[in-house]
Amino acid sequence: MSNAYLRFWGVRGSHAAPFASHLNVGGNTSCVEIRVDDHILICDAGTGIIPFGNELIRQKDIRELLIILTHYHWDHVCGLPFFVPAFSPDWKVSFFGPGDDDDEIKKHVSAQMRAPYFPVGTESWLANIHYIPPHRDKLRHGPISIEYSNVHHPGSTYGYRMRVNGKTIIYISDNECNFIEKSVRQRRGELNEEEQILYDDMIQEEHQSELDLIENADILIHDAQYTPEDYEKKRGWGHSCYIDTINMAIDAGVKELYLYHHDPNYDDEAINVIYQHAEKIIKENNSSLKCHLAKEGMQIKI
Repeated sequence: MSNAYLRFWGVRGSHAAPFASHLNVGGNTSCVEIRVDDHILICDAGTGIIPFGNELIRQKDIRELLIILTHYHWDHVCGLPFFVPAFSPDWKVSFFGPGDDDDEIKKHVSAQMRAPYFPVGTESWLANIHYIPPHRDKLRHGPISIEYSNVHHPGSTYGYRMRVNGKTIIYISDNECNFIEKSVRQRRGELNEEEQILYDDMIQEEHQSELDLIENADILIHDAQYTPEDYEKKRGWGHSCYIDTINMAIDAGVKELYLYHHDPNYDDEAINVIYQHAEKIIKENNSSLKCHLAKEGMQIKI
């Protein structure tokens, strides 16, 4: 069995939250490390990748890694201009994310580092930079197999399903669960019988697709950004109410769920209230699901 672990370097959504009231959960935006022996996979490149890069540059054994991006919104790529290994000539850094080919992925990665947004472009990177084109919904990084599919978030956004040491790890940082169902529910009174049948089929198809992606996962890291009250204000923004995330994980037979992409407006106390309610939901459903808050610095042995 390989020596493998998962570590959270950034767990916030939307923007960093470097506030004293947020320190228990953490303030950096999305970045998760998956390591198997000398193979490093990084999921997203928010501000959490900055301290991770500083740690990587200090060690001497590993000089290669793969970064997979769910999408290119700023909170998921804004750490790249400060990712030290990219500026080191003895590193090889590969990128993968949404795009029809490697040139499109390169264009998206480099866009935020162009004038007038940033003074130093990706052409200043000294590492051996490689952009991986799509491989029929699959790719591999050493012993880590990776599958990807589209999820519901503005723009093209991927959810990733990985196999590590015989375990299935799902990483879905940004996704709005049951979007069609919730949208149709608001308009039920406006639909005729034929439209209701059509939308019911779409709702069932959407729900089944979401279950198929996370079914029987050993570890699910999933968007749980909003309370029900905030979700109603931000419906269609591409993020889930934590209650929907929990219920979906229960229905899919997930073993361990990590609530992720915490709203930067929620301090430690507010997020703990979410966690306590999550435990109550699981108990009321007589579910064996184990639920955790994703916290910066948390490390999980795989």
